[in-house]
Amino acid sequence: MGFKKAAAALGVMSTAVGAGAFMFSNYLFKLGMSRKDDEPVPQTSQLRFAYAYYRYVDWFHAIPKEEWVLNEVDTGEKMIASYVPAKEETKKTIIMAHGVGCNRETMANFIKMYHELGFNVLAPDDRAHGDSDGKYVSYGWKDRIDYLRWIKLVLEKVGDDAEILMFGISMGAGIVTMLSGEDLPKQVKAIIADCGYTNVGDEFNYLLKDMFHLPPYPIEPLVSAINWYKVGYRLHNASCTEALRKNDLPTLFIHGDSDIYVPTYMSYENYAASNGPKQLWIVPGAGHEESFWVNPVAYKKRVKDFLHTYFD
Repeated sequence: MGFKKAAAALGVMSTAVGAGAFMFSNYLFKLGMSRKDDEPVPQTSQLRFAYAYYRYVDWFHAIPKEEWVLNEVDTGEKMIASYVPAKEETKKTIIMAHGVGCNRETMANFIKMYHELGFNVLAPDDRAHGDSDGKYVSYGWKDRIDYLRWIKLVLEKVGDDAEILMFGISMGAGIVTMLSGEDLPKQVKAIIADCGYTNVGDEFNYLLKDMFHLPPYPIEPLVSAINWYKVGYRLHNASCTEALRKNDLPTLFIHGDSDIYVPTYMSYENYAASNGPKQLWIVPGAGHEESFWVNPVAYKKRVKDFLHTYFD
């Protein structure tokens, strides 16, 4: 009789633990994957850059630009982007992708930098961000399809002799590196990926340990299953590293050596995986998304040198 009671109690405990794990996993899914509508603000560690950041934002609001709309036929969802033409007519065009919780406005510093380098700039609000539709953030997996369509619109605007550079930061780096594994048009000439992750599962497990001091099992498989049901992919399948194994485009990887959000080793792994001409720049003293802000002059020079080598 005692054994039966113990077994029953154990069964109740197992059920409670399982239910708790599922509830926590669903909470993490909603926390990470739900639409990001909050107004982006600098993190505490980035407040020292806030004055310069908002000057770039003011410049972005003032400069003449076009609003582009990408219509998704199957779902009726719309994606929105700003197109800033170069000062002088050119075929050189950059398509850029922002980080999670951000939008095209937060790319103002990069828009200005590439505008000054003579590029047309297309800066979308990514899926489930800003003015674009979407219920869930896909961390590059569905965005890469959106960006194939943005590329097509650029070709229609600029012409078949366009020369396209892809650039992304954080989640945006995930987008452009996942995109590198697709059958890209010949007009796409190079990629710059700033502080990108290896795959969504690796990044999730890293943050799970860092923020909650938990091992991957059983939380990651549960979140991955929820994500597969809700969004359509399992976390580890959204892999930048695997896509880069198919990449033969010149690629510049940038990462701060003090990044504790997306660990620096991930760019080392992505760099090793990429099959095309490649460069890796590890920026001393830069945290997550801080490489530009730590030294804008050095950042711009590094980009110019890369473009001079592989793009011009």
